[in-house]
Amino acid sequence: MLKESQWKTSTGFILASAGSAIGLGAMWKFPYMAGMYGGGAFLLMFLLFTILVGLPLLIMEFIVGKVGRTYTTEIYSKLTGKKWLNIIGWNGNIAVFVLFGFYSVIGGWIVIYIGIVLMQLLHVLPSKLHDIQFEAIISNPVYTIMGQFIFIGLTCVIVMLGVQKGLEKASKIMMPLLFIFLLVIVAKALTLDGAMDGVRYLLQPRISDITMESMLFALGQSFFALSLGTTGMITYASYAPKEMTIKSSAISIVVMNIFISILAGLAIFPALKAFGYEPTEGPGLLFKVLPLVFEKMQYGTFFYVIFLILFLFAALTSSISLLELNVSNLTRNDNTKRSRVALLTSIAVLIISIPAMLSFGSLSHVQFGAGTIFDNMDFLVSNLLMPLGALATTLVVGQLLDKDLLIQGFGRDRFKFFYPWYALVKYILPFVILAVFVLQLV
Repeated sequence: MLKESQWKTSTGFILASAGSAIGLGAMWKFPYMAGMYGGGAFLLMFLLFTILVGLPLLIMEFIVGKVGRTYTTEIYSKLTGKKWLNIIGWNGNIAVFVLFGFYSVIGGWIVIYIGIVLMQLLHVLPSKLHDIQFEAIISNPVYTIMGQFIFIGLTCVIVMLGVQKGLEKASKIMMPLLFIFLLVIVAKALTLDGAMDGVRYLLQPRISDITMESMLFALGQSFFALSLGTTGMITYASYAPKEMTIKSSAISIVVMNIFISILAGLAIFPALKAFGYEPTEGPGLLFKVLPLVFEKMQYGTFFYVIFLILFLFAALTSSISLLELNVSNLTRNDNTKRSRVALLTSIAVLIISIPAMLSFGSLSHVQFGAGTIFDNMDFLVSNLLMPLGALATTLVVGQLLDKDLLIQGFGRDRFKFFYPWYALVKYILPFVILAVFVLQLV
């Protein structure tokens, strides 16, 4: 492993991994999924799945990356001697490629909103945030393609710079600023009339809202929010110096992910109740509600554009991990190829993202399976490819890898957590993932 392809500090590794996990998963997707599938009931199931399934799987992927220390399309054959198992790495490559395709649609929306709000500040456009027409914006192909082009271009530039100069440095700046601003928004949202109804909707589980469908989507969200099953976390762990502690890093990331998800919910649901929106608004929820919250603040337009920039940072911390996985596998850690491969991959992503982007405009009438083209790309990744990748890696780790190698990757084990974790991965989690996977197909 080249020195340039390693994290310089543990903090950089944790923040970059957390950024990959949190990104739009916690900020954008969690609030609207919770709104569609029961509020507090969805949160409860998400917490249980994240702690009981997500955390052990995250530790597992970190161990695979740490002991394998190579690109993910070769790491499974290196660890097991079975070349055909590299298909798991290719499954992850396909997953993140498709994921970046529809993820960049949301990133493009953020870019568009930044441009519009900046023009409002300069009085080029009407200065009221409520004048922003979300549906009109996302159905305009010129706006959305420009937004996606800029978002994918920013991602490409950061990945071109490499691990330490690009991914690590960007994450150290973006993540703390995002957290601070999110706290400010929550504080303001909680002062709105009717805010406590929104808090209760998010934090009070209603048993009647727990259904098989909501359980499936809560598990899918726990995979999406932690970037599990794509081998992205395996890639990040392969860049970690050998002395980095895997367990504490994984716990830190899970805690940050849960905390940011709840904060995002507390920023959205009180405002929903205050302004009369339904919680089932879907993917556009964040873009419809937050302008109304900021409009209630003094200098709200100024603060909203700052928030949007930080929200863009959050999206970028995830998108750079999606692009990095493919770049890592295609360059095979040869950094002389990094810029060219990152550029070509970004162009390919932009091309495949166009149908997802047009799902909110000229292709909105194309409905099948899970819904629009965008919805089906999301379902394919979150509910099929991610669980499938996680199931396969669980079987490899639990059934094929040498236990001593896993103990070595697990690191110092003061509290004897290795054997409960190993039993969970070997005997329980494969059946849990498989059962849920089959149920959602049925």
